[in-house]
Amino acid sequence: MGDSKRRPLAGRRSVLLGMAGLASAALSACANSGSPAVPTASGTEPAMGNAPVTGPATPPPSIAARSSEQAAAALAPAGPSTGPSTGPSAPPAAPGKEQVLAEFAGRNPKEWGLHVTGVVNRSASAKVALTFDACGGHGGTGCDHTLLQTLRRLNVPATLFVNSRWIHANPGLFAELAADPLFELANHGTAHLPLSVNGKSAYGIQGTASVAAAYDEVMGNQQILQELTGRVAQFFRPGTAFYDDVAVDMTRRLGMLPVNFTVNGDGGATYSAATVAAEVGRAAAGDIVISHFNRPAAGTAGGYARALPRLLDHGVSFGRLGDVLTP
Repeated sequence: MGDSKRRPLAGRRSVLLGMAGLASAALSACANSGSPAVPTASGTEPAMGNAPVTGPATPPPSIAARSSEQAAAALAPAGPSTGPSTGPSAPPAAPGKEQVLAEFAGRNPKEWGLHVTGVVNRSASAKVALTFDACGGHGGTGCDHTLLQTLRRLNVPATLFVNSRWIHANPGLFAELAADPLFELANHGTAHLPLSVNGKSAYGIQGTASVAAAYDEVMGNQQILQELTGRVAQFFRPGTAFYDDVAVDMTRRLGMLPVNFTVNGDGGATYSAATVAAEVGRAAAGDIVISHFNRPAAGTAGGYARALPRLLDHGVSFGRLGDVLTP
Protein backbone atom coordinates (compact mmCIF):
# COMPACT_ATOMS: atom_id res chain seq x y z
CA MET A 1 0.00 0.00 0.00
CA GLY A 2 1.56 3.28 -1.13
CA ASP A 3 1.93 6.50 0.79
CA SER A 4 -1.07 7.92 -0.99
CA LYS A 5 -3.26 5.53 0.98
CA ARG A 6 -1.97 6.49 4.40
CA ARG A 7 -4.25 9.44 5.05
CA PRO A 8 -7.55 7.78 4.09
CA LEU A 9 -6.70 4.70 6.14
CA ALA A 10 -5.95 6.81 9.18
CA GLY A 11 -9.35 8.43 8.77
CA ARG A 12 -11.06 5.05 8.73
CA ARG A 13 -9.18 4.13 11.89
CA SER A 14 -10.50 7.18 13.64
CA VAL A 15 -14.07 6.40 12.62
CA LEU A 16 -13.77 2.75 13.64
CA LEU A 17 -12.21 3.52 16.98
CA GLY A 18 -14.90 6.10 17.55
CA MET A 19 -17.50 3.41 16.92
CA ALA A 20 -15.72 1.22 19.45
CA GLY A 21 -15.97 4.05 21.95
CA LEU A 22 -19.74 4.19 21.45
CA ALA A 23 -19.89 0.47 22.09
CA SER A 24 -17.91 1.00 25.28
CA ALA A 25 -20.41 3.55 26.51
CA ALA A 26 -23.30 1.26 25.65
CA LEU A 27 -21.99 -1.63 27.74
CA SER A 28 -19.87 -0.41 30.63
CA ALA A 29 -19.35 -3.61 32.61
CA CYS A 30 -17.33 -6.77 32.11
CA ALA A 31 -18.24 -8.61 35.28
CA ASN A 32 -19.94 -11.81 36.42
CA SER A 33 -21.60 -10.44 39.52
CA GLY A 34 -24.87 -11.95 40.58
CA SER A 35 -24.12 -15.51 39.38
CA PRO A 36 -24.88 -18.28 41.86
CA ALA A 37 -21.82 -19.99 43.30
CA VAL A 38 -21.19 -23.71 43.06
CA PRO A 39 -18.54 -25.77 44.87
CA THR A 40 -15.45 -26.88 42.96
CA ALA A 41 -12.15 -28.47 43.77
CA SER A 42 -10.61 -25.04 44.19
CA GLY A 43 -13.43 -23.35 46.09
CA THR A 44 -16.60 -21.74 44.76
CA GLU A 45 -17.29 -20.07 41.47
CA PRO A 46 -20.29 -18.81 39.47
CA ALA A 47 -22.49 -21.56 38.07
CA MET A 48 -22.09 -22.16 34.35
CA GLY A 49 -24.71 -24.79 33.53
CA ASN A 50 -23.69 -28.32 32.70
CA ALA A 51 -20.56 -27.51 30.70
CA PRO A 52 -17.40 -29.33 31.88
CA VAL A 53 -15.36 -26.30 32.86
CA THR A 54 -13.15 -25.35 35.77
CA GLY A 55 -14.22 -21.77 36.40
CA PRO A 56 -16.04 -18.73 35.09
CA ALA A 57 -15.23 -17.47 31.63
CA THR A 58 -16.21 -13.85 32.19
CA PRO A 59 -13.64 -11.59 33.85
CA PRO A 60 -14.51 -9.22 36.64
CA PRO A 61 -13.56 -5.60 35.96
CA SER A 62 -9.86 -5.01 35.56
CA ILE A 63 -8.00 -1.98 36.79
CA ALA A 64 -5.65 0.49 35.15
CA ALA A 65 -5.40 1.29 31.46
CA ARG A 66 -2.38 1.90 29.29
CA SER A 67 -2.21 4.00 26.15
CA SER A 68 0.53 5.00 23.74
CA GLU A 69 1.21 7.84 21.36
CA GLN A 70 2.73 5.58 18.71
CA ALA A 71 -0.41 3.87 17.41
CA ALA A 72 -0.53 5.64 14.06
CA ALA A 73 3.11 4.95 13.23
CA ALA A 74 2.96 1.33 14.32
CA LEU A 75 -0.25 0.63 12.42
CA ALA A 76 0.65 2.54 9.23
CA PRO A 77 1.23 0.50 6.07
CA ALA A 78 4.84 -0.53 5.62
CA GLY A 79 5.07 0.69 2.04
CA PRO A 80 3.88 0.02 -1.48
CA SER A 81 3.00 -3.51 -2.48
CA THR A 82 5.63 -5.21 -4.61
CA GLY A 83 3.38 -7.85 -6.10
CA PRO A 84 1.18 -10.81 -5.17
CA SER A 85 1.53 -12.16 -1.66
CA THR A 86 3.68 -15.27 -1.29
CA GLY A 87 1.95 -16.29 1.95
CA PRO A 88 -1.32 -18.17 2.43
CA SER A 89 -4.13 -17.14 0.12
CA ALA A 90 -6.62 -14.68 1.54
CA PRO A 91 -9.85 -16.20 2.89
CA PRO A 92 -13.00 -15.62 0.85
CA ALA A 93 -14.92 -12.47 1.67
CA ALA A 94 -17.56 -12.89 4.36
CA PRO A 95 -21.18 -12.71 3.21
CA GLY A 96 -22.92 -9.39 3.73
CA LYS A 97 -25.45 -8.67 6.42
CA GLU A 98 -28.49 -8.97 4.15
CA GLN A 99 -27.35 -12.38 2.94
CA VAL A 100 -26.74 -13.60 6.49
CA LEU A 101 -30.17 -12.37 7.60
CA ALA A 102 -31.79 -14.19 4.68
CA GLU A 103 -29.95 -17.41 5.50
CA PHE A 104 -30.47 -17.45 9.27
CA ALA A 105 -33.77 -15.63 9.87
CA GLY A 106 -36.37 -17.86 11.48
CA ARG A 107 -33.93 -20.44 12.83
CA ASN A 108 -34.57 -21.34 16.46
CA PRO A 109 -31.60 -22.25 18.66
CA LYS A 110 -31.62 -25.55 20.52
CA GLU A 111 -28.43 -25.16 22.56
CA TRP A 112 -26.98 -22.45 24.79
CA GLY A 113 -23.71 -22.49 26.67
CA LEU A 114 -19.95 -22.73 26.46
CA HIS A 115 -19.55 -26.01 24.62
CA VAL A 116 -22.45 -26.16 22.17
CA THR A 117 -22.32 -27.98 18.86
CA GLY A 118 -19.91 -26.34 16.45
CA VAL A 119 -17.71 -24.63 19.05
CA VAL A 120 -14.07 -25.74 19.00
CA ASN A 121 -12.85 -26.56 22.50
CA ARG A 122 -9.67 -28.51 21.81
CA SER A 123 -7.33 -29.40 18.97
CA ALA A 124 -5.84 -32.61 17.62
CA SER A 125 -2.36 -31.11 17.96
CA ALA A 126 0.40 -32.26 20.29
CA LYS A 127 0.68 -28.63 21.40
CA VAL A 128 -1.18 -26.63 24.04
CA ALA A 129 -2.86 -23.43 22.86
CA LEU A 130 -2.87 -20.56 25.35
CA THR A 131 -5.58 -17.95 24.76
CA PHE A 132 -6.02 -14.69 26.67
CA ASP A 133 -9.04 -12.36 26.55
CA ALA A 134 -9.12 -8.56 26.85
CA CYS A 135 -12.69 -7.47 27.39
CA GLY A 136 -12.62 -3.69 27.68
CA GLY A 137 -15.46 -1.67 29.13
CA HIS A 138 -15.62 0.16 32.43
CA GLY A 139 -12.71 -1.08 34.53
CA GLY A 140 -11.77 -3.69 31.94
CA THR A 141 -9.17 -1.89 29.84
CA GLY A 142 -6.00 -2.72 31.76
CA CYS A 143 -3.09 -4.81 30.55
CA ASP A 144 -1.10 -7.42 32.47
CA HIS A 145 2.35 -6.45 31.22
CA THR A 146 4.02 -8.85 33.63
CA LEU A 147 2.13 -11.73 32.03
CA LEU A 148 3.11 -10.62 28.53
CA GLN A 149 6.74 -10.26 29.63
CA THR A 150 6.71 -13.83 30.94
CA LEU A 151 5.38 -15.15 27.65
CA ARG A 152 8.02 -13.21 25.74
CA ARG A 153 10.87 -14.22 28.06
CA LEU A 154 9.97 -17.90 27.72
CA ASN A 155 9.14 -17.54 24.01
CA VAL A 156 5.68 -19.03 24.54
CA PRO A 157 3.22 -18.07 21.78
CA ALA A 158 -0.40 -17.21 22.50
CA THR A 159 -3.64 -16.08 20.88
CA LEU A 160 -5.06 -12.82 22.21
CA PHE A 161 -8.84 -12.32 21.93
CA VAL A 162 -9.42 -8.55 21.95
CA ASN A 163 -12.70 -6.68 22.21
CA SER A 164 -13.21 -3.44 20.28
CA ARG A 165 -13.64 -1.51 23.55
CA TRP A 166 -10.20 -2.63 24.69
CA ILE A 167 -8.69 -1.69 21.31
CA HIS A 168 -10.24 1.77 21.55
CA ALA A 169 -8.74 2.28 25.03
CA ASN A 170 -5.28 0.96 24.08
CA PRO A 171 -4.45 1.88 20.47
CA GLY A 172 -0.70 1.99 20.93
CA LEU A 173 -0.55 -1.22 22.90
CA PHE A 174 -2.80 -2.90 20.35
CA ALA A 175 -0.37 -1.85 17.61
CA GLU A 176 2.54 -3.29 19.59
CA LEU A 177 0.79 -6.63 20.05
CA ALA A 178 -0.29 -6.76 16.41
CA ALA A 179 3.34 -6.36 15.35
CA ASP A 180 4.67 -9.06 17.69
CA PRO A 181 4.96 -12.40 15.85
CA LEU A 182 4.73 -14.28 19.14
CA PHE A 183 1.08 -13.30 19.39
CA GLU A 184 -1.94 -13.86 17.19
CA LEU A 185 -4.95 -11.55 17.46
CA ALA A 186 -8.50 -12.89 17.46
CA ASN A 187 -12.00 -11.42 17.64
CA HIS A 188 -13.63 -11.03 21.09
CA GLY A 189 -16.65 -9.10 19.85
CA THR A 190 -17.72 -5.49 19.61
CA ALA A 191 -19.58 -4.86 22.87
CA HIS A 192 -18.60 -8.02 24.80
CA LEU A 193 -22.05 -9.62 24.57
CA PRO A 194 -23.06 -13.26 24.76
CA LEU A 195 -23.77 -14.36 21.18
CA SER A 196 -27.44 -15.20 20.85
CA VAL A 197 -30.14 -14.78 18.22
CA ASN A 198 -32.94 -14.39 20.78
CA GLY A 199 -31.52 -12.38 23.68
CA LYS A 200 -30.35 -15.16 26.01
CA SER A 201 -28.27 -13.93 28.96
CA ALA A 202 -25.12 -15.08 30.74
CA TYR A 203 -23.87 -13.75 34.10
CA GLY A 204 -26.58 -11.11 34.03
CA ILE A 205 -25.45 -9.74 30.66
CA GLN A 206 -28.15 -9.89 28.00
CA GLY A 207 -26.94 -11.36 24.76
CA THR A 208 -27.58 -10.14 21.25
CA ALA A 209 -31.32 -10.25 20.60
CA SER A 210 -31.46 -11.18 16.90
CA VAL A 211 -29.46 -12.49 13.96
CA ALA A 212 -28.86 -8.88 12.92
CA ALA A 213 -27.51 -7.95 16.35
CA ALA A 214 -25.34 -11.06 16.47
CA TYR A 215 -23.92 -10.18 13.04
CA ASP A 216 -23.07 -6.67 14.25
CA GLU A 217 -21.42 -8.03 17.40
CA VAL A 218 -19.15 -10.28 15.35
CA MET A 219 -18.47 -8.16 12.30
CA GLY A 220 -18.15 -4.76 13.97
CA ASN A 221 -14.94 -5.84 15.69
CA GLN A 222 -13.89 -7.97 12.73
CA GLN A 223 -13.87 -4.86 10.55
CA ILE A 224 -11.85 -2.94 13.13
CA LEU A 225 -9.28 -5.72 13.38
CA GLN A 226 -8.94 -5.96 9.62
CA GLU A 227 -8.68 -2.20 9.12
CA LEU A 228 -6.01 -1.81 11.79
CA THR A 229 -3.89 -4.88 11.03
CA GLY A 230 -4.55 -5.64 7.37
CA ARG A 231 -5.33 -9.22 8.38
CA VAL A 232 -8.60 -11.15 8.73
CA ALA A 233 -9.06 -12.62 12.20
CA GLN A 234 -9.65 -16.36 11.98
CA PHE A 235 -11.10 -17.06 15.42
CA PHE A 236 -13.98 -15.70 17.50
CA ARG A 237 -14.97 -15.93 21.15
CA PRO A 238 -17.93 -13.88 22.43
CA GLY A 239 -18.12 -11.93 25.63
CA THR A 240 -18.83 -14.41 28.48
CA ALA A 241 -17.91 -17.20 25.98
CA PHE A 242 -21.61 -18.13 25.69
CA TYR A 243 -23.19 -18.90 22.30
CA ASP A 244 -26.30 -20.54 20.93
CA ASP A 245 -25.98 -23.03 18.11
CA VAL A 246 -27.50 -20.72 15.49
CA ALA A 247 -25.00 -17.98 16.36
CA VAL A 248 -22.22 -20.57 16.15
CA ASP A 249 -23.30 -21.54 12.64
CA MET A 250 -23.45 -17.87 11.69
CA THR A 251 -19.92 -17.30 13.00
CA ARG A 252 -18.66 -20.14 10.85
CA ARG A 253 -20.56 -18.78 7.85
CA LEU A 254 -18.73 -15.49 8.38
CA GLY A 255 -15.40 -17.27 8.03
CA MET A 256 -14.35 -17.60 11.67
CA LEU A 257 -14.00 -20.60 13.94
CA PRO A 258 -15.91 -20.17 17.22
CA VAL A 259 -13.45 -21.19 19.93
CA ASN A 260 -13.75 -21.83 23.67
CA PHE A 261 -11.56 -23.97 25.92
CA THR A 262 -10.90 -27.16 27.84
CA VAL A 263 -8.92 -25.57 30.69
CA ASN A 264 -9.99 -22.41 32.50
CA GLY A 265 -6.64 -21.02 33.58
CA ASP A 266 -7.62 -18.08 35.76
CA GLY A 267 -11.35 -18.36 36.51
CA GLY A 268 -12.15 -15.07 34.83
CA ALA A 269 -9.08 -13.47 36.43
CA THR A 270 -10.40 -14.36 39.92
CA TYR A 271 -8.06 -17.20 40.87
CA SER A 272 -5.05 -16.81 43.13
CA ALA A 273 -1.60 -17.30 41.62
CA ALA A 274 -1.42 -20.75 43.24
CA THR A 275 -4.72 -21.84 41.71
CA VAL A 276 -3.75 -20.44 38.29
CA ALA A 277 -0.49 -22.39 38.47
CA ALA A 278 -2.36 -25.59 39.34
CA GLU A 279 -4.97 -25.19 36.61
CA VAL A 280 -2.58 -24.16 33.85
CA GLY A 281 -0.11 -26.78 35.04
CA ARG A 282 -2.48 -29.61 34.11
CA ALA A 283 -2.69 -28.56 30.44
CA ALA A 284 -1.74 -31.32 28.02
CA ALA A 285 -1.60 -31.96 24.29
CA GLY A 286 -4.65 -30.60 22.48
CA ASP A 287 -5.88 -28.43 25.33
CA ILE A 288 -7.03 -24.87 24.75
CA VAL A 289 -6.53 -22.73 27.86
CA ILE A 290 -8.51 -19.56 28.53
CA SER A 291 -7.21 -16.75 30.75
CA HIS A 292 -7.19 -12.94 30.68
CA PHE A 293 -4.55 -10.31 30.09
CA ASN A 294 -6.61 -7.25 30.99
CA ARG A 295 -6.39 -7.60 34.80
CA PRO A 296 -2.88 -6.76 36.03
CA ALA A 297 -3.90 -7.05 39.68
CA ALA A 298 -5.09 -10.65 39.31
CA GLY A 299 -3.13 -13.79 40.08
CA THR A 300 -2.83 -14.67 36.40
CA ALA A 301 0.74 -13.47 35.81
CA GLY A 302 2.07 -15.04 39.00
CA GLY A 303 0.41 -18.34 38.22
CA TYR A 304 1.75 -18.48 34.68
CA ALA A 305 5.23 -17.57 35.90
CA ARG A 306 5.13 -20.71 38.04
CA ALA A 307 3.38 -23.06 35.61
CA LEU A 308 5.08 -22.36 32.30
CA PRO A 309 8.68 -23.23 33.26
CA ARG A 310 7.47 -26.52 34.73
CA LEU A 311 5.45 -27.36 31.63
CA LEU A 312 8.38 -26.53 29.38
CA ASP A 313 10.70 -28.66 31.52
CA HIS A 314 8.28 -31.56 31.04
CA GLY A 315 8.40 -31.19 27.27
CA VAL A 316 5.07 -29.45 26.72
CA SER A 317 5.07 -27.30 23.59
CA PHE A 318 2.79 -24.39 22.78
CA GLY A 319 1.19 -22.98 19.67
CA ARG A 320 -1.20 -20.24 18.68
CA LEU A 321 -4.67 -21.28 17.54
CA GLY A 322 -3.58 -20.69 13.98
CA ASP A 323 -0.81 -23.24 14.53
CA VAL A 324 -3.10 -25.97 15.89
CA LEU A 325 -6.47 -25.40 14.19
CA THR A 326 -7.57 -25.10 10.58
CA PRO A 327 -10.27 -22.45 10.11
